Amino acid sequence: MQEQYNPREIEQKVQKYWQEKKVFEVKADDSKEKFYCLSMFPYPSGKLHMGHVRNYTIGDVISRYQRMLGKNVMQPMGWDSFGLPAENAAINNNTAPAKWTYENIEYMKKQLNQLGFGYDWSRELATCTPEYYRWEQWLFTKLYEKGLVYKKMSTVNWDPVDQTVLANEQVIDGRGWRSGALVEQKEIPQWFVKITDYAQELLDDLDQLEDWPDQVKAMQKNWIGRSEGVEIDFQLNNGTDQFTVYTTRPDTLMGVTYVALAAQHPLCIAAAVDNPELADFIQKCKNTKTAEADIATMEKAGVDTGLRAIHPITGEEVAVWAANFVLMDYGTGAVMSVPAHDQRDYEFAHKYGLSIKQVIEPAKDAEISIDLEQQAFTEKGILVNSGEFDGLDFDAAFKAIAEKLESLGKGTVKVNFRLRDWGVSRQRYWGAPIPMLNLENGEAVPVPEDQLPVILPEDVVMNGTTSPIKADPEWAKTEYNGQTAFRETDTFDTFMESSWYYARYCSPQCDDKMLDPTEANYWLPVDQYIGGIEHAILHLLYARFFHKLLRDVGLVKSDEPFKQLLCQGMVLAETYYREDEKGGKTWYAPSDVDAEYDDKGRIVKAIYKKDGKPVEIAGMGKMSKSKNNGIDPQTVIDQYGADTVRLFMMFTAPPEQTLEWIDSGVEGANRFIRRVWRAVYEHKESYNESYQGGTLDLAQLTSEQKNLRRELHKTIEKVSDDVGRRQTFNTAIAAVMEFMNKLGKFTAKTEQDHALVHEALSNVVLLLSPITPHICHELWAVLGNQNPIEEANWPVADKSALVEDEKLIVVQVNGKLRTKFTVPADASKEELEAKAMQDENVTKFTDGKTVRKVIYVPGKLLNIVAN
Repeated sequence: MQEQYNPREIEQKVQKYWQEKKVFEVKADDSKEKFYCLSMFPYPSGKLHMGHVRNYTIGDVISRYQRMLGKNVMQPMGWDSFGLPAENAAINNNTAPAKWTYENIEYMKKQLNQLGFGYDWSRELATCTPEYYRWEQWLFTKLYEKGLVYKKMSTVNWDPVDQTVLANEQVIDGRGWRSGALVEQKEIPQWFVKITDYAQELLDDLDQLEDWPDQVKAMQKNWIGRSEGVEIDFQLNNGTDQFTVYTTRPDTLMGVTYVALAAQHPLCIAAAVDNPELADFIQKCKNTKTAEADIATMEKAGVDTGLRAIHPITGEEVAVWAANFVLMDYGTGAVMSVPAHDQRDYEFAHKYGLSIKQVIEPAKDAEISIDLEQQAFTEKGILVNSGEFDGLDFDAAFKAIAEKLESLGKGTVKVNFRLRDWGVSRQRYWGAPIPMLNLENGEAVPVPEDQLPVILPEDVVMNGTTSPIKADPEWAKTEYNGQTAFRETDTFDTFMESSWYYARYCSPQCDDKMLDPTEANYWLPVDQYIGGIEHAILHLLYARFFHKLLRDVGLVKSDEPFKQLLCQGMVLAETYYREDEKGGKTWYAPSDVDAEYDDKGRIVKAIYKKDGKPVEIAGMGKMSKSKNNGIDPQTVIDQYGADTVRLFMMFTAPPEQTLEWIDSGVEGANRFIRRVWRAVYEHKESYNESYQGGTLDLAQLTSEQKNLRRELHKTIEKVSDDVGRRQTFNTAIAAVMEFMNKLGKFTAKTEQDHALVHEALSNVVLLLSPITPHICHELWAVLGNQNPIEEANWPVADKSALVEDEKLIVVQVNGKLRTKFTVPADASKEELEAKAMQDENVTKFTDGKTVRKVIYVPGKLLNIVAN
């Protein structure tokens, strides 16, 4: 064994061993309990960032721990490799997206291996390969046959320069995030999958997910948004046209003073023919943002259409307005407006001088007031000014008004969901082609199964705007049953690929079906899933939906894809900047700055290394390119080794919390690793001379030896609970560090001492091996073990060692410490009191006084009260 710890040499040696021995390759084995651990796979952007490193370290620690429990552990890895970033990078680098993607995959795979992650690389997949996406194309055609897929015109954010649909998040101040062009609201044909058919099941099955964070379940519940309400038909006064609204507050129906339609509503478009002001408003609304958060905060605007609707119960006429806060794609594209009891309607009514009618008042025992001069009263209460419904509370009014509407044929009770069907069409190139054919007669049909996959050409030239498959009419042209047909040139939303990759890992080489049901039902559901909270809604919801689709086509038996979910926190780093003359900020990488700290570890001064001048200190911020504060994992690995990076990641914060990257913390992690190395080295050197591998004789342990062994097994017990049940890896590491401090104070002199140190170090190495696997692999062999540590079991605390036969008792007189002594664990209060009263430090403060009482805290404290 070398005296000095050399991480580069050790880690390369151990990684080579894992690779050659295929240590982490697994197969289904019904004789063993399985454990499927999965971290969300990365986009192959070129380099790992610290967020990746944290996510994958957590997963690897859990996987290695479960493996040591004797389970059949699968931990795969792959690449979420389709998407617009590859197109942008290809354009910028004058290359093809495929070439750029595959090169990045190779580089990032090398980085993952350098960090020592125990992946079963035989299961590796990349979503951009035909072997992968052919099966989601196959499933899409099956869903089409089952009526779960349809095509319709849909209003989208359209970037006229990039010629593509943008998500709401890609629209910044009304402009495309990449092109800077003013975004338009455009109607184009889009393919949809009927996730709404599964809305109730997606909601109900959240109750199965006992090991998911409550926050994530609440976010999904709100996104699905189940509500019970009434659909109400409003007739126009022309006697022919009508529209429908949906409301969860039918109790306010008698307070409707106007109704609002989406600008794109057919009635508005028809009315605009003879109404230039309305036509102009409709045109302006084409550039209105469609995100709910934006609609909630933007200024409300509208135009009177000139149409009048008939109130379904009173028969009174109410004005029909076109409003920018109503969207055609949400609900029915129409809302009934009750300004007295809805704040949005209230503000709109005040702006345009519309009437406000109160129909709800607080219940008599309610400690709330109403002032319609200031704001709408939105609470539920008792009906007033509502004719036959006066005096009813919310529930009674809901029932009575719904029954009235149903009797008039003008309404019906209905359950609605906020959730909308999943639009899966994208106009970009780098994605899986949607497997549909358009016939000359206008009919759309799925691509026949024997013609799948529809392969995306990879050898293309990017011109910056138009998709190569849209620009090449020959690619789209094909035949169907002898007639000319044209392939769909839209590609799938990349959420399609990331919604079922976890299942494909179970049988990635299966080439005759989407999944091998035997393999899938052995491994699924995933036992532990790890990823960022930012995926709490869309990815996780789509994956849950996809799993139910896989179940319903007979490929899996379970209802949910992921049993336990851990959402790791962000990685933060210091940020530094200077302001330029225009008020802009230039951000400097932490590695380019020398920082000075005060005695509390706070940065008080920062100097840019290149010019020696100060920079502003902006505090901790999420590692990002925009603030230039990302730390390159490769740099840290090269300096300290992968085990140091892993230890720092797991020790610095609980996994769900944000982690602050501090260089001194990394150095501290490295010092601890070197300390463990040194302890084994010194033990090895010592027992080469005086210890010949004797066995610890538990019957002959001294008091000091018993105490150390007790601390060892208390540590094993705590670390086991922290890692296994609580998943608080930072406290587990802290416990090992604390034990190493105690071990460092123990001097081995006898053969028994050496045997005890050997037991202690062997267990420390086992406890640390999921976290720092390279050094532990090496030290395990140094400690004389014939089998590699990858075959070792997790240590189990010796319950007998935890039993204390002696107790340290603190003795107080009138609450002040006077002495301490060790006594047998079963000593009685009377024996302790007698022993205390013989101690001169006690008698000094009790002589001449009357002992009023003796307070005894068993096994800890004796307090003598005397005066």
